Amino acid sequence: MPSVFLQGRPVDSYPPLAPEARRGAVRRITEVGEEVLHKPCRDVTEFGPDLAALIDDMFLTMYIADGCGLAANQVGVDLRLFVYDCPDDDGARHVGHIVNPVLEQPDPAGRRLLDEGEGCLSVPGAVMAVPRPDRAVVRGLDRDGEPVVVEGTGYFARCLAHETDHTTGQVYLDRLSKRDRKDALRQVTDRREEVFARRAANIEALNS
Repeated sequence: MPSVFLQGRPVDSYPPLAPEARRGAVRRITEVGEEVLHKPCRDVTEFGPDLAALIDDMFLTMYIADGCGLAANQVGVDLRLFVYDCPDDDGARHVGHIVNPVLEQPDPAGRRLLDEGEGCLSVPGAVMAVPRPDRAVVRGLDRDGEPVVVEGTGYFARCLAHETDHTTGQVYLDRLSKRDRKDALRQVTDRREEVFARRAANIEALNS
């Protein structure tokens, strides 16, 4: 079985960091409570150098924050777009970006829900159990406007569903009970500084 899938297609080899990251600049990551995270994003209608530069910045910002996925509204841009570099449960690595993503609704008959830990770069330091289907199919476009279909299982399916949620203005806290949401926000209070220190150290290492 191939060990790396780029834009949903198997490739023989791939560098540890997506090449986009080398061209990118680090952007500030928005946090829960900021308006841009809590309203549906706009469709991408212009495909060109500005979109490509945004994708480059998103890849680098995701790596600096030790993330496996990042949506455009997490860097303050209200466009329907996300990038990812995420393993699945079988150890395969999935790398790519999806513009105007649409998550297919799974067939309830064949759907298994996995109730596993989930975090978010915009909810720094919190990890909560969130039920998600064990398989996800997302359709959209690439940076050139060409159609792309990406399918994932296990942890990567969780990533695809989580990032598509972002583009509709949802954060994973919206899927929690009131009590669990409070618990998550308490974790943020306790761990936020530690998370930011780690990101700052990653930026320093990058620049040294």
